[in-house]
Amino acid sequence: MAVTVSLVALFGLVLIFLLRSKSLGYGAAFTAAGFGYFLASTGAAAPINQLAAAVIDAMQQL
Repeated sequence: MAVTVSLVALFGLVLIFLLRSKSLGYGAAFTAAGFGYFLASTGAAAPINQLAAAVIDAMQQL
């Protein structure tokens, strides 16, 4: 659970940075956030969470 909260905060900060730097429009940001929200309710959520956890564990081993 701690990994999920951390990744949400990280992606949120990146999204805010992209919006402030005008690299990303509000429509694209809304679409990306909506896609992530609906992706989390599909069967793909568990493998994505496992992949993220594996990558984070691998980075800690470096």
